[in-house]
Amino acid sequence: MKKWIVMGLMTMILPKSVVAQDFKEADYTPAQTTFKVFAPSKAKNVKVRIYAEGQKGKAMKTVKMKLAGENTWEATVKGDMMNRFYTFDMGRGECAGLFAKAVGVNGKRAAIIDMSTTDPEGWASDVRPVIKSPADLVIYEMHHRDFSIDPSSGLQHKGKFLALTEQKAIDHLKALGVNAIHILPSYDYASVDETRLSEPQYNWGYDPVNYNVPEGSYSTDPYTPTTRIKEFKQMVLALHKAGIRVILDVVYNHTWDIDGSNFQRTYPDYFYRKTADGKYSNGSGCGNETASEQEMMRKYMIESVKYWINEYHIDGFRFDLMGVHDIETMNQIRKAVDEIDPTIYIYGEGWSAGSCAYPTEKLGLKANIQQMPGIGAFSDEIRDALRGPFNDDHKAAFLACKPDNEESIKFGIAGAIQHPQLDYSKVNYTKVAWATEPTQMISYVSCHDDMCLVDRLKSSIPGISMDELIRLNLLAQTAVFTSQGVPFMLSGEEMLRDKKGVHNSYNSPDSVNRLDWDNMKRYPQVLEYYQKLIQLRKNHPAFRLGSADLVRKHLEFLDAPKNVVAFRLKNYAGRDDWRDIIVVLNANKTPQSVNIPEGKYTIVAMGGVINEQGMGNMNGNKATALPQSALIIHN
Repeated sequence: MKKWIVMGLMTMILPKSVVAQDFKEADYTPAQTTFKVFAPSKAKNVKVRIYAEGQKGKAMKTVKMKLAGENTWEATVKGDMMNRFYTFDMGRGECAGLFAKAVGVNGKRAAIIDMSTTDPEGWASDVRPVIKSPADLVIYEMHHRDFSIDPSSGLQHKGKFLALTEQKAIDHLKALGVNAIHILPSYDYASVDETRLSEPQYNWGYDPVNYNVPEGSYSTDPYTPTTRIKEFKQMVLALHKAGIRVILDVVYNHTWDIDGSNFQRTYPDYFYRKTADGKYSNGSGCGNETASEQEMMRKYMIESVKYWINEYHIDGFRFDLMGVHDIETMNQIRKAVDEIDPTIYIYGEGWSAGSCAYPTEKLGLKANIQQMPGIGAFSDEIRDALRGPFNDDHKAAFLACKPDNEESIKFGIAGAIQHPQLDYSKVNYTKVAWATEPTQMISYVSCHDDMCLVDRLKSSIPGISMDELIRLNLLAQTAVFTSQGVPFMLSGEEMLRDKKGVHNSYNSPDSVNRLDWDNMKRYPQVLEYYQKLIQLRKNHPAFRLGSADLVRKHLEFLDAPKNVVAFRLKNYAGRDDWRDIIVVLNANKTPQSVNIPEGKYTIVAMGGVINEQGMGNMNGNKATALPQSALIIHN
């Protein structure tokens, strides 16, 4: 049976849970295609236009649509429309509709295609890599172009989905040890002109146009609607075969503009929030914010997420500015995803970029995470306690021996849960535990929309030497990967990546954003440490207990000097092979000692080196960490 899909047509090939689509905008048969669109009942002169090409040329046919129910317009076009393009026009300008699943170049026109032709060989038997708990994830955030564009990558399909199908890319990710990649927006976005790909263009992609179609600039042929879809699937398939999950960055909180958006051109002002004085609210900081509480916007988000799971086999979602969305919508998304696969991880930014025209207590903010079970949020507490605040690139923190950051780091080590040893009054941004379970907290020190770690260290510690920079880099990541949260790293940190000091490089050139793969030859000790640190976490369940009760039972913080954080994972935590694991994070430029239970311990990490088999023994009741480094021992 062929799987004919046009703008929302789903067949029985897919699981029953996703057959019923609320945004079924084109229903194809060889004899005719019925078009439907969600638009105001009071609209006048609603039309659908049929085109032979995805960009140029006049309409082959224009058909008036009739009101077929409340806010629903319909038209049937006779003849075989396969491989044709179409637009809807409600009098505000043509658009591809709300739920396009295939488009022409730059996403201006939707396309009617045979989706079965986009499935690569082996797609039907593709299996999601097994993850027992989100605590087992090691998330690697990457941008398609950054990862592969530099000549040093040695990759053939530079800046494309297909780069992640190449053996060198797969081998690097597997050797590093990550088991999930978080790819920056990969849907069709506005800021890169797909007709001018021979010219340098760069954007992160946080300017959505068609939410349910892969971005054409990351394909080898943006003009042919099937190409971007097939190549995206090839990427997912290759990563799955390597045991790596794929997490999609979704940006439902705003559109690239208002007047030109598919939302506004189909149903004006329905999908956007407004302030009391009638102005468009701007909680996204991008000129608008969507109204997730509206029935059809909520349904749209749910169906979109389900579509990416079922059509593209996506394994997780990172919600951009999740604090713009309402709690009820996020919980309904979680429920819908659970019905498909409860191991699919959902997390997001627990904040907005401005005030939202919706009650704060009803928004998906970090402070409200306990009302969203099974959904995670980034911990800016541990991030900024390690390297300094987001809003001041020059202000340092723990890594530079600035005082009073220890409690915030301990907050992250515990996974943002309630822990009897924590003094929440001393935590930097919150005075309460906001997570119910540690798997609701993302532990990280850098990500795409900020300075990378190298640049931040250079900016906040003037005159820092390369040796010191490396020591502090490794120390920071040790805090991240030994925390009870879900560890997250920016791509290229394992290569000692820099972005020439740029804080917000969303549209900076390749020379700023690219990964320099030759850095792995220059600084092999960095890559080796990252590899062994990740492997240490994977090998020892004590670092990924996944349960608040287990964390409270087994995690004990130890008294430590200023600018030192020390903790013990005790009594075979998580049924670990090691009885007690002690971690000492020392940011001082001098050795520091911590009192520990009397015993004989094996050293597995010291002075920027990790050897799980042991690097000697430490006896007695004191553990001494070398300057600006982590000590990990066990008995």
